[in-house]
Amino acid sequence: MSFAAVQNVSPDAVPQGAPLLDVREPEEWLAGHAPGAVHIPIGQVVERLPEIRDAAAEQTLYVVCKVGGRSAQVAAYLAQQGLDVVNVDGGLHAWQHAGRPLVAEQDGAEPFVL
Repeated sequence: MSFAAVQNVSPDAVPQGAPLLDVREPEEWLAGHAPGAVHIPIGQVVERLPEIRDAAAEQTLYVVCKVGGRSAQVAAYLAQQGLDVVNVDGGLHAWQHAGRPLVAEQDGAEPFVL
């Protein structure tokens, strides 16, 4: 299987409010994620493609994981499906290091990248 070439950008290059797809596992998501991100674990991407298309809504979709490997695979797949996608290089580790906000699902919990 060949993958489409996908652009990689640093977290600083992700526009505020841009559609962001987090493809990490549920326990990773619960620990901390970007505000407003849509969570669809990598194993559910194919079956939830219509939902992903809706989330992108004719805009560039930014895809993120922990360090950038899983999101690169998902971004390449989504590009093959005709979506305008960009991989967030360095994942949420780089996101946090760049000072971009994180939230946790549990009220009062300090968000972190798992």
